[in-house]
Amino acid sequence: MAGNVKVFMLMAALTALVMALGWMLGGSGGALIALVIAGGMNFFSYWNSDKMVLRQQGAVALSPHQGPELYAMTARLAERAQMPMPKLYLLPTEQPNAFATGRNPENSAVAVTQGLLNHLSAEEIEGVIAHELAHIKHRDTLTMTITATMAGAIAMMGNMMLFAGSREGRGGMIGGIIAMILAPMAAMMVQMAISRAREYEADATGAQICGKPRALASALQRIAGAAGRSVNVPAEKNPAAAAMFIINPLHAMRADHLFTTHPPTEERIARLMAMEGGSPSAPRQAAAPSRIPRAGTRPRAPWGRG
Repeated sequence: MAGNVKVFMLMAALTALVMALGWMLGGSGGALIALVIAGGMNFFSYWNSDKMVLRQQGAVALSPHQGPELYAMTARLAERAQMPMPKLYLLPTEQPNAFATGRNPENSAVAVTQGLLNHLSAEEIEGVIAHELAHIKHRDTLTMTITATMAGAIAMMGNMMLFAGSREGRGGMIGGIIAMILAPMAAMMVQMAISRAREYEADATGAQICGKPRALASALQRIAGAAGRSVNVPAEKNPAAAAMFIINPLHAMRADHLFTTHPPTEERIARLMAMEGGSPSAPRQAAAPSRIPRAGTRPRAPWGRG
């Protein structure tokens, strides 16, 4: 609940920043226009963001025939979470990771990488899927799409301030330059703070859904250890989508600060282990290689079987 209140306050701050820039550009009318434009951008993102991000990441739809055990696992977890079964997608990269997308639980998708299926155990994969289902249940994908869209609008309006707002006498040229620099920076800080808050909430809810906090903690440890070290990572082509993954695939080992999309992995593990009632460090689980086929290959034996 506290996390939801924090997100609401941060979203309100983003909205206020949009309206403030609109006012600086065109008075009260400009504030209203800015709010309408941001609303239109959010509506477009609401309907199209899932298709766009899946296409940008090179995700390939998985059929139940290709991944029967993954489908069975996801369906079991979705039923436990009292939500619809999401569509499943595969990212053809060896870096272990996953993300969720979709405008609502009825129109959602979970994408996992080939590396996740190859290098994590069944219990660890279950923890990751539960984490992603938690994002969908909390509608975090919609929240982060809106915050990203508003942050983009603020950056655009900050640039406009230098050429339009300063001529209206609302701050002058110096005010325009300050708005151009500080407004996008403030929007980014708010966006990242929302992202970090949602990750903590998804960890907690995901651990409750799967009933195995230790397995999720172990999965985070494995994924973080591989992040930033693999080649052919889809997020490299679209860095803005890196925040959607369970661990930032580009720089997971950075220290936590105002501009990180994810909390420190060590802190996430410690919180999960506290739910388990164990020590702060999560022991590694024995990995069971996946048998889900790579995209474009013929189906092999079901996942987890020889």
